[in-house]
Amino acid sequence: MLALLAAAGKTLPLVKIAKLAQKAENTYVGTNCGILDQLSSACAVEGEAMLMDCRTLALTPAKLPAGTSVVIADTGKRRGLVDSAYNERRAQCEAGAKALSVTHLREVTLHGLWRATIDGRLASHARARCEHVVAENGRTQAAFACLKAGDAVAFGQLMDQSHADLRDKFEVSCRELDDMVEIARRIPGCLGARMTGAGFGGCAVALVKSDHAAAFADALLAAYHAVHPDLPAAVYVTGAAPGAGALAL
Repeated sequence: MLALLAAAGKTLPLVKIAKLAQKAENTYVGTNCGILDQLSSACAVEGEAMLMDCRTLALTPAKLPAGTSVVIADTGKRRGLVDSAYNERRAQCEAGAKALSVTHLREVTLHGLWRATIDGRLASHARARCEHVVAENGRTQAAFACLKAGDAVAFGQLMDQSHADLRDKFEVSCRELDDMVEIARRIPGCLGARMTGAGFGGCAVALVKSDHAAAFADALLAAYHAVHPDLPAAVYVTGAAPGAGALAL
């Protein structure tokens, strides 16, 4: 979209571009996704993570801990969200919010969720989905506080907890993602790891001590290939990059 705007000599606010990109996925692709990917791609800041409020679209940056690298691990298992249970999970969360008499699960506390379960307002599968969302909102706030404090160890622990919930309560992980995450955690230098994206395949991400990153990447790829030799896995050492923009030639 930025390329087309540039060719036409036009500009739009980055948040507007992100909203249009989300609308394209919702309307034309058929994936009932949120705006995290689009807003990150448009507005990311080099070297920093961002606390994103998906209601107001407010973005608050926080630097990644010193001496750490981001490692992206592609499982080699492809996924298609339109054909997966992604839309089903979205519908289950919306049904849970309706049962709790709120418009969004961000308005619910874990105590309120458990009370609704006792009262019989939530079925077991809906409770599990909602528990993940409510807990993940809390973890996100805690992770932001860890970044502001420079606490890479606590941040990594929150990544580990997030993956466990995505696997067990939201049920959007898969064997390949779980294997990649578990292998990553056993390798020296890993501070935390979790699946990333919508699940059912794709990538995991790990926070790794920078002085271990190269050896970590090699060891992770070798160990994963030993378990899944037929998958075209790949591992990349990277960091937080800026959002989309024109390339200087």
